[in-house]
Amino acid sequence: MSDTLPNAVTVNARISPRGGLDILSRDEVARLADASTGGQRDLLRRCALAVLTSGSDSDDPRAAAQRYAGFDIEVHQQDRGIKIELRNAPAEAFVDGEIIRGIAENLFAVVRDIVYNANEVAEGGRIDLETGPGMTEAVFEILRNARVMKSYMEPSLVVCWGGHSIGRDEYLYTKRVGYELGLRGLDICTGCGPGAMKGPMKGATIAHAKQRHWKPRYIGITEPGIIAAESPNPIVNHLVIMPDIEKRLEAFVRLGHGIIVFPGGVGTAEEILYMLGLLLHPSNRDLPFPLILTGPRESAAYFEQIDQFLKLALGDEARQRYQIIVDDPVAVATAMRQGLRKVREHRLHEQDAFFFNWSLHIPFEFQQPFAPTHQAMAGLNLHRDQPLHLLAADLRRAFSGIVAGNVKEEGMREIEKYGPFRISGDTDIMRALDALLRAFVEQRRMKIAGDYVPCYQVVDG
Repeated sequence: MSDTLPNAVTVNARISPRGGLDILSRDEVARLADASTGGQRDLLRRCALAVLTSGSDSDDPRAAAQRYAGFDIEVHQQDRGIKIELRNAPAEAFVDGEIIRGIAENLFAVVRDIVYNANEVAEGGRIDLETGPGMTEAVFEILRNARVMKSYMEPSLVVCWGGHSIGRDEYLYTKRVGYELGLRGLDICTGCGPGAMKGPMKGATIAHAKQRHWKPRYIGITEPGIIAAESPNPIVNHLVIMPDIEKRLEAFVRLGHGIIVFPGGVGTAEEILYMLGLLLHPSNRDLPFPLILTGPRESAAYFEQIDQFLKLALGDEARQRYQIIVDDPVAVATAMRQGLRKVREHRLHEQDAFFFNWSLHIPFEFQQPFAPTHQAMAGLNLHRDQPLHLLAADLRRAFSGIVAGNVKEEGMREIEKYGPFRISGDTDIMRALDALLRAFVEQRRMKIAGDYVPCYQVVDG
């Protein structure tokens, strides 16, 4: 007997794979089948359900699991390959009994990446995940296996960061910027969810159609802890699931050629601090990497707050590594295009690949997975008695912990059990951080729906 909620319409189906899972060896088929019945089963189920509920307006990772409690997925081994069996799957993923093609492609991406990450990266023995080069090798291998790197393409992939919970004016603005990027032949990479992750892709689709852009790329990069809260939006045509948030962030900056940041909340602040921390490292001082913060005129105050916080915490050197453009999509696209020309010239001069940014130095502190426990959050070094890039790294971890407490299932359980995280550091940094977080709450940038109860306490010390 299924315990799926009565008002949740469901479908049972068997589907055949596409895109990388259609030609497999017997050993690969066996490992895929084992993953759906062994230790990866729960992870596979959660990520598959997120894809099948694409377009959901909830950012509670437990909502879909409760609504479709009877959902299950299993990979069946056959002589000709595999079949994926879905039981009590959301009916919204089907039309006239057939699964929507884009959802099917993303579903197979889930199976592909989870099994590859477990068997080849975590347990394969080839990659040393205790070293920086090993971490980068893992990111490269996952992206290559997902077939998102194109060796023949000029630098043209723009990473767009921003919040899943944004206002209507801000969402429409992301579409306008995406449209201008698309008119210039640029492709889009985002965190794959709703809001500022969907808008640029949606705007670019119209521009790409006008320009007859052949095979546009709308790449969505996520990780298991976040996908259930931010289901892939319907425009994503290349979905990649990285093992953790640190490898997800590295994938963005290795794969992308420039970054545009739209308004957002703590997750967006985390991404900004990650990028600035890298650019502040002495090894990356001369590396061109366009970083543009932009939004409509209604968001001008938001960027003033972000700008003030970054200057106070990281100084004027950080301010020189990004530019803020308000309410001007054409200027944003033009500036990004100019920045990408510099990236191209630099890659040619350094004989670096266009498809993977090998020249970017990423310190091991930025690559180590951070588990946001209460002890780990309390132990962050948020003081200025260290190099700026290391301060940025721990500020990034602070925001990452708040993201976990807001929308990740394990983080939410941690808060429910032990109460809010405690974050402490230099007094002026803590006051600025507290003011920024209060503004995020007041502007409803923490959650899509419902009243927000902070999962953190900011204290001096």
